[in-house]
Amino acid sequence: MKRWAGHLKIAIAAAAVFANSTAINASPLPPEIPQWLEQHMGTGEGQITPVVLERARDLYRQQVRRSRVQNPCYMAMDATRPSTASNGRPAERYYIICEEQQSFRAVSSGYGSGRELPEANFRNGRECARHFSNALDSNLTMGGSYLTAEARTSHKGYYEQGGQSVPFNRTFLVFDGMGETSNARDRAIGGHMATFHRTQCLMSAPNSPHANESGFVRFGRLVDYSSGRSNGCTTWTEDVSDQIISLVDGNRTTLYIYPESRDINAVATAVSNGVPLSQEGLYWNSSCLSQIGAPRFWPKRRLEPIIRRWRRSLPSQPASELPICQ
Repeated sequence: MKRWAGHLKIAIAAAAVFANSTAINASPLPPEIPQWLEQHMGTGEGQITPVVLERARDLYRQQVRRSRVQNPCYMAMDATRPSTASNGRPAERYYIICEEQQSFRAVSSGYGSGRELPEANFRNGRECARHFSNALDSNLTMGGSYLTAEARTSHKGYYEQGGQSVPFNRTFLVFDGMGETSNARDRAIGGHMATFHRTQCLMSAPNSPHANESGFVRFGRLVDYSSGRSNGCTTWTEDVSDQIISLVDGNRTTLYIYPESRDINAVATAVSNGVPLSQEGLYWNSSCLSQIGAPRFWPKRRLEPIIRRWRRSLPSQPASELPICQ
């Protein structure tokens, strides 16, 4: 990871030069994949599957030609891969590619957890994603084309570190979608550190800028879910999150997430008909496909009414009061 960080810092420095220069723009990539990058193509751990790379490159080239992107790096994700690698560590399925620097890095990332509702069960397991959708409040991943947008930092609460109470602030990188992903902002889809603050009590801190009108702040513990699921966002370890946000904040780039609805439906049909995916020119990670049986895409026109009915059925409950920290 340290070596990866060193390579990415070089890419970040190069990206900063591009961002601060009005005379230099990122050039559209040549249509052929360079030889150094071909070495990273494949279905093995730490590799990027050809269809994912080709679509990610096409999206990036398109946006550079339209002058919507100047960043010399682009990103991709393969949400069909498992959460855990053979060595027991979080599996690498998110990719940062800077072709001018001949830099390729694969890192871990979460995928959407989904939900289990009375009318529909679309909850994903911890190891492999079966369900996908762009429905509001579905907590599911939606494959397709995105552009990174602004980065927003918000305070989540305090936690103990080294015997002291320190604030936990998390930065959220907003994604703008296209086509089937165009409601990404409405869904609050983006990227952030795979850590959340589990509030346990209210701590007296009248001098804190985050204190409420009574002089209290939220206090709790941090929960790391780097190898787990998310609410539909991409999630990274702390060091990777910092590196990625530094790379793209104020200098947007493209992100392509596989699979799209067409891929999911085609794979599901092939599995139902007993046809090998290779025969149809289709791709899904083989270990996850054997685990999930067949993937499923939930169109938002079907899933959103179910979610709305479920929300309306929930009994109204008064907000619970947090105890005072002892």
